[in-house]
Amino acid sequence: MLPQTAQLPAIQAGQLVTVRVPATSANLGPGYDSLGLALTLHDTLTVESLDSDELVFELSGEGADSLPRDASHLVVRAMNAAFGRVGYRHTGLKITAENVNPHGRGLGSSASAVVAAVTAANALLPAGEQQDRNWILQLTSELEGHPDNVAPAIYGGLALSWQDSDQYSSTCATVDAAVIPIVAVPDYELSTEAARALLPASIGHHAAAMNSGRAALLIHALTQKPEFLLAGTEDFLHQSYRAEAMRPSAGLIKALRGAGHAAVVSGAGPTVLVLANGEAEAATVLEFIAAFSGANTPDINWRVMKLAVDVEGAKVGVHRR
Repeated sequence: MLPQTAQLPAIQAGQLVTVRVPATSANLGPGYDSLGLALTLHDTLTVESLDSDELVFELSGEGADSLPRDASHLVVRAMNAAFGRVGYRHTGLKITAENVNPHGRGLGSSASAVVAAVTAANALLPAGEQQDRNWILQLTSELEGHPDNVAPAIYGGLALSWQDSDQYSSTCATVDAAVIPIVAVPDYELSTEAARALLPASIGHHAAAMNSGRAALLIHALTQKPEFLLAGTEDFLHQSYRAEAMRPSAGLIKALRGAGHAAVVSGAGPTVLVLANGEAEAATVLEFIAAFSGANTPDINWRVMKLAVDVEGAKVGVHRR
């Protein structure tokens, strides 16, 4: 049994750590709850340990108008979980969050927050108590409930993740340099919980077999043969069931795929992710989205971004003791 929190040793006051963490896109079509890709869209978290018992929370960017600035914030709860896991506590904290990743859009914003928080907490521990990335994977997967978003946020690149009982595992693959991620982020949200509630309790054996074949092909396409991205991103498990909850996104995906582009729902949606094969296709995709949205979804404001694959994952940029 753990001792009472007040009896735990406190981390050293006067430290400052800055963590940069990427947005992520999970599922990628058929890789439901197992595949995730880190993207070059970064949130930055700075934490300073104080010698007082106060909590100072400064928040800018995405979520600044709606997220709490107290101990109920996900970052604070994740940091407390990390300290407690190794038998430490903090006295006071000054937290500065600069959020770029859109919230409630399927780009792993909660996973990014949890990974940034646990990574920062780990860096603030005494040198002999700091843990490795696998420890961060276990704790953040527990906090999120699954590893598909946290793994690429931690490691970068393409993460392939799985679970055995209460043990989470992940391995990373290098994405072919020709693959260019493009995201179209609509101005409406869809919670992960609401999206999951639309899924059936079971699917048929044929659909499962079809999906496993496409997931295997997708890994090959992402790492070696981008010409197979369209076929490799076809999904039989979840996207069709969620379409009613994100009709503008579903319509854009259908149109893009009909034109030969590898478009999928990013995570639980409603963001649309396109995996383009080279600069020429990327330019065509950007033009296609602009034309389609103007003609078919004039009431939806789409934020379209041409990104790259983040290969570093969560990175401690500054740590001052």
